[in-house]
Amino acid sequence: MVLKKKPLLLSSNSEKIKNMKIAIVGTGYVGLVTGTCFAEMGTEVFCVDIDRQKIENLKKGIIPIYEPGLEEMVVRNYEVGRLHFETDLRAIVNEVDVLFSAVGTPSNEDGSADMQYVLDVARTIGQVMNKYLLIVTKSTVPVGSAQKIKQAIIDEQVKRGVSIDFDIASNPEFLKEGAAIKDCMHPDRIVVGVETDRAKKIMGKLYHPFMLNNFRIIYMDVSSAEMTKYAANAMLATRISFMNEMANLCEIVGADIHMVRIGIGSDPRIGGSFLYAGCGYGGSCFPKDVKALIKTADHYNQPLRILQAVEEVNKEQKEILFRKLQTYYHNHLAGRKIGIWGLAFKPETDDMREAPSLVLIDLLLSAGCSVSVYDPVAIPEAKQRIGNGIHYANDIYGAVDDVEALLIVTEWKEFRLPAWSVIKKCMKHPLIIDGRNIYNPVEMKESGFFYYGIGR
Repeated sequence: MVLKKKPLLLSSNSEKIKNMKIAIVGTGYVGLVTGTCFAEMGTEVFCVDIDRQKIENLKKGIIPIYEPGLEEMVVRNYEVGRLHFETDLRAIVNEVDVLFSAVGTPSNEDGSADMQYVLDVARTIGQVMNKYLLIVTKSTVPVGSAQKIKQAIIDEQVKRGVSIDFDIASNPEFLKEGAAIKDCMHPDRIVVGVETDRAKKIMGKLYHPFMLNNFRIIYMDVSSAEMTKYAANAMLATRISFMNEMANLCEIVGADIHMVRIGIGSDPRIGGSFLYAGCGYGGSCFPKDVKALIKTADHYNQPLRILQAVEEVNKEQKEILFRKLQTYYHNHLAGRKIGIWGLAFKPETDDMREAPSLVLIDLLLSAGCSVSVYDPVAIPEAKQRIGNGIHYANDIYGAVDDVEALLIVTEWKEFRLPAWSVIKKCMKHPLIIDGRNIYNPVEMKESGFFYYGIGR
């Protein structure tokens, strides 16, 4: 299906917004969601990516990621002409007022953030810009990156023998995969790092449509904005690893981490968010950002010992389901068939970057197990990452056929109330190891299962 654009007709009330054009460089998770949401608010948006096939697919309404509600929004805004998809950044730079850089910053081998794509964008801007431009970093970048971006642009201008005014701003994203549209359209806060009043006014105008329900923009200096993103993810990762350590201790002393969570979460100074024990965190942000922040601190000879422990705890926690299975079967796992529910690192996404399921499957295969898996949306991604060495089931029941254990890795909603009587008949042995504490231990045992959670 090739989507057809209609003429862009906006009411007089939206004419002011229409006049501001923006570019989003990078159509990954952050770039595509951000660009689409700006278009939804009436801004004309050019999404730019060097991947020609991805751009052609987007023009046909084929979305490269799974995010609830995104496909419909992309198609709608492309058809009315507010959302454009391009491959040539050079042709776009002088057509827009604001350019967001949302390219990837993957981890280098030493854990530091790879800035090559961010700086490539900066150099391209410097090579072709001929009027004032506000360049906004949306990518997660180390503190001090704004100055490197600025210098890269200046260096290219010097080569051309020109001096064109521009501003640099930092606008880190706080999108949760699976709820990114809601987070973008109805943010609890928007963090903006700026150096000039001009940049501040432009960012305020651009985000005004998102703030009609009194959501707030928090302005600060650029370095603080860069640090805020890392600090936020590091804090959330810390809470997860802390609860996992408490859960492991609860098992030894006979406490229940579920009750402990309720008890400490009722304290308003702590709150209940991110206090769930499990089999480790994954995804595109937490692992990468924790590593990058640790590396930044090491560069300044200021080691972050807490975060070093957070990372180590999480690494070990990704093996906990395998260790529990190993203990149950007294290290005799070779030849056993094991079922897994959930492959994505969290529900409502197909993202498997740093997913605990990858560590678990690797351990199971190395131990001589055969593996049967099911995930509502991540199986195509799993096939790309894992290949044909495991069985991909069509539903939750197919994944437990003749298995000697079922391991729960991702807490998808459809896993909450399965027909346990059917599942028990399908399984060769009724062992369930729940990596997300979805089920009630007493009820599971009453249903005839050998049930083990995390910290319960």
